Amino acid sequence: MLSSEAHGRIAAAIAAAEARTSGEIFCVLARRVSSYRDISLGWAAAAALLLPLGLIPLGFDPAWIPGLGHGWQGAHLASGDVIVGQSLAAYVLVQAAVFLTVFLLTSIPTVRRLVTPRGIRRARVRRAALEQFLAHGMHVTEGRTGVLIFAAVSDHQVEVIADESIHAKADPEVWGDAVEALARGLKHGDHAAGFEVAINLCGAVLAEHFPPGAPNPNELDDRLVLI
Repeated sequence: MLSSEAHGRIAAAIAAAEARTSGEIFCVLARRVSSYRDISLGWAAAAALLLPLGLIPLGFDPAWIPGLGHGWQGAHLASGDVIVGQSLAAYVLVQAAVFLTVFLLTSIPTVRRLVTPRGIRRARVRRAALEQFLAHGMHVTEGRTGVLIFAAVSDHQVEVIADESIHAKADPEVWGDAVEALARGLKHGDHAAGFEVAINLCGAVLAEHFPPGAPNPNELDDRLVLI
């Protein structure tokens, strides 16, 4: 998703920010954190159950389905069973067609993002960010001053997670500003610039509360991780 030059810019921004603090900054860029297939299935199932009901007031007739209707009405009572069976079969076919159509439609990335509630996307991106925070050992850094900057491209979501020591001292608006800066860069297609601004903002607050010590070990790699 990014050129080597962009990776270099982000790595340099992390190194420069960490030179002013004993804290650690780690950046992750995800293509997407979920397939949201369950959301597509949910929309398809709901549509298959509800949309065909609109045909009933219109006088749904199995003859509308080619090959099922014979165009003749029953001349005696026993033929009613055949008509009921044909109607049920036609209704099931309509439901299946609606299910498949809606599922395929909501599988298109742009449509899928539009029909997925923002709260669900936010929750899944946050969970993925927390998993990365723990997987890379940011919760065991010296001083508990790690900051994770996480972006999910397809999900259009950004997260900044600060460990307990820095989170307790920093103004919450700082993290909001970092999120907005990164989101703005992603929106305009300049991922590196978005990360650079977010890194500088996080680095400034880390430097304010946790200046570099002697020694000042680099506990995490200064690079952008792609997942």
